[in-house]
Amino acid sequence: MKALTKISIYLILIFVAIAMIFPMAWMIILSLKEYPESLGGFFNIIFSDYTIKNYSEALVSDSFDIYFSNSLIVAFFVTLGNIIFCLMAGYALARRNTKFNTLIWLSILGVIIIPHHVVMIPLYRLIVEFGWINTYYALIVPWLVTPFGIFLIRQYIITLPRDIEDAARIDGAGEWYILFRVVAPLCKPILTVLAIYTFLGNWNSFLMPFLLTNEIDYRTLPVGLTFYLGKQSIDWGHLMAGAGMSALPIIILFIFFQKKIINGLTAGALKE
Repeated sequence: MKALTKISIYLILIFVAIAMIFPMAWMIILSLKEYPESLGGFFNIIFSDYTIKNYSEALVSDSFDIYFSNSLIVAFFVTLGNIIFCLMAGYALARRNTKFNTLIWLSILGVIIIPHHVVMIPLYRLIVEFGWINTYYALIVPWLVTPFGIFLIRQYIITLPRDIEDAARIDGAGEWYILFRVVAPLCKPILTVLAIYTFLGNWNSFLMPFLLTNEIDYRTLPVGLTFYLGKQSIDWGHLMAGAGMSALPIIILFIFFQKKIINGLTAGALKE
């Protein structure tokens, strides 16, 4: 029975792995085919000739380099802002006992519960009033700090011992020094998790960049890829090539930082 149970578990895991890997593999296969929509069935696509023509054409056509650089700029600055501001807010909520702390904490939890689509129209009107349509401000400023980031860091800092901070205060260190030289190094695991998830979330963001930009110079990569979708047909080859290149930074991040992600989440769970 134990052997049968193990075999069943492995079969389930293999099935789940195949289900998760297949979309990525299929995207790569289609990106290596010239006009895959004209090839017909599954086996015709698999056994037809392969080419990298779609990648070379996608790189030099339809301002792909602008879309890619815009996504990189937006994701970088939003990630940097979240690391700094969420750390500051999380530290204040974890270590400062004021009469407004409970109210602020409850408001942050309430914002996490609210769906993003609810604030979409008010946010759009606010951006219009500021005159930020077709600017980097619209793509970066509203997301420089997130309630989930504050929640994550606040919960992590609570688990840290106060002794090191108290020792630094006795030595004459100020609050800013304690925050960035004492607390921040201890928060590296959770800051790494926040940075990666924030970068990935903004790299893949489509709806708000689509609403807040209508010029090529400010479109991000997910928005730019939609222009391969025609009214009568879809350019699958170039679309999959662009999607493959847009997924490359995500794959690289996961390969290099998967241990830190797991360690950060596990460390927080164990301390809880």
